[in-house]
Amino acid sequence: MTTLEVLHSDNHLLVVNKPAGMPAVPDESGDVSMLDLARTWVEREFNKPGRAFLAVVHRLDRPVSGVLCFGRTTKGADRVNAQFRERMARKLYLGVVLGQPRGERGVVEHEIWKDRAKNRVEIVRAPRDGSKTARTDWRVMEQRAGLSLLALEPHTGRPHQLRVACRSLGTPLVGDLKYGAREPLPDKSIALHARRLELTHPTTKEALAFEAPLPELDVWRGWSV
Repeated sequence: MTTLEVLHSDNHLLVVNKPAGMPAVPDESGDVSMLDLARTWVEREFNKPGRAFLAVVHRLDRPVSGVLCFGRTTKGADRVNAQFRERMARKLYLGVVLGQPRGERGVVEHEIWKDRAKNRVEIVRAPRDGSKTARTDWRVMEQRAGLSLLALEPHTGRPHQLRVACRSLGTPLVGDLKYGAREPLPDKSIALHARRLELTHPTTKEALAFEAPLPELDVWRGWSV
């Protein structure tokens, strides 16, 4: 079983580095999820009898790696959930994309709609039933050999938001076959990593920042980050 990489743990929060390929929560695959793995870690680490409480406060797509936060108490989960809902928590992602976008930085904002049957998101020209506005800041950090490293900061939390944003720039994420890449990565991940998460502690009100190291995969090696 995958070893849990813990970035932070206290009475109210558990923050981990999610590997690509593992679902954040249980899904139809039946594979072990990060929620399963994290709950088992809490039970062992703190000698919890029975099932330990652990709540999801945000998610990462299965092929995405990086910082993932759980609430260890209802108070912690509710208050952190509120920060995500009110856009007070700050998330920074790194993405390696094919090609070079026009310009050095910008904002992608569009209306997106999810086709749940295909688990795919599309940009729509006008609002429709079930569509939502997605907004992402982006900037080029580095370029080499036909690839660009982008910093991506979402201001909304829509499904596949960053993946669609990169495609709309004409620079799909490396390995993201669903949104424009032609070849998969060896581990079937996509080159999108939740690098940093900033939030306020739910009880102490301390400003917290968590950062996950880059995956050990060739596509992530050699960048100046």
